[in-house]
Amino acid sequence: MRRVKNILVVQTAFLGDAILTLPLIQTVKDFFSDASIDVLIVPRTDNVFENHPAVRERILFDKKGTDQGWQGFCRIVRMVRARKYDIAFVPHRSIRSALLVFLAGIPIRIGFDRSAGRFLFTKVVKYRREAHEIIRNLSLLEGIGIREVSHSLPRLYPSHEDQRVIDRLLIELEVVSTNNLIALAPGTVWNTKRWLKERFASLAVNLDDEGFEVMLVGGVEDRQLCDEVHQLSGSSKVYNTAGRLSLLQSAELIRRCKILVSNDSAPMHLAVGVGTPVVALFGATVPEFGFAPIGPYDTVVETHGLRCRPCSSHGGEKCPIKTFDCMVKITHERVFARVLDVLQRAYIQPHTN
Repeated sequence: MRRVKNILVVQTAFLGDAILTLPLIQTVKDFFSDASIDVLIVPRTDNVFENHPAVRERILFDKKGTDQGWQGFCRIVRMVRARKYDIAFVPHRSIRSALLVFLAGIPIRIGFDRSAGRFLFTKVVKYRREAHEIIRNLSLLEGIGIREVSHSLPRLYPSHEDQRVIDRLLIELEVVSTNNLIALAPGTVWNTKRWLKERFASLAVNLDDEGFEVMLVGGVEDRQLCDEVHQLSGSSKVYNTAGRLSLLQSAELIRRCKILVSNDSAPMHLAVGVGTPVVALFGATVPEFGFAPIGPYDTVVETHGLRCRPCSSHGGEKCPIKTFDCMVKITHERVFARVLDVLQRAYIQPHTN
């Protein structure tokens, strides 16, 4: 292969997908240390890639906004073509992503065999449904003959200013013990992936009783839900930060927490990216889809033995059989016990003689 100077990675999907693309980018940089790597992403995931040492430039494709339609698409194609990339890795499986790198004239274009635009790639790699998304993305390296790759976790890089923002936030909230924080993320886009708010509130009370202070995290859309969890808990040691922080600021706050308890949603991937253990609650979806957290102390709580699970690839607005057993049967006592177990394994080291 001729000398590689410029590499493009295309991932215009959801926030979690973007974070799980980072190990691919990090590994590509390891193999092509002299090459420059750019990412083509959507605006809502831009903050994830800021400050990352493996990324040179972030190209924003606002496919639902200013770049919507054929004219906007062609503008991005021209921009990408002008950069003269040698290789494009395309974990995103839409035909639009495949068409973009094809029209941009990138000579080596690697994507999955389940992509709608697979016929536009020069190399096609088998999409392994049984593998974790990180492993699947890394398998794209097979398109250039690299088969032996050890898996890595995503790494996020909050800035010094992000750290100062969190310092000021904790002072403003009058948090007493910054060494005993636990984060809860009650929100998610899909209702059937959401554990009951009453259970999150009860868990917060359990944590308060154990001397922990609870940080509720999420986006602007989660603000009201987190307010309700706060009110239901009745605790002065529960703080709502939803909608107040950028993605990397949220990651920095989660980094300072002992554990994150989260639905199957983006915050659990933020936690993995900063090394915070995760207790993940899975309802409509299952870990076998490949999106569960895989840090060394991460764990999943789910309801086994339900023939209706999984009900769809993303979950939905309503339980299709109207029982919501997948989440209702997960008690706060069970989750609290799992949190204590993770705390024991992650932070209490055995005594040695």
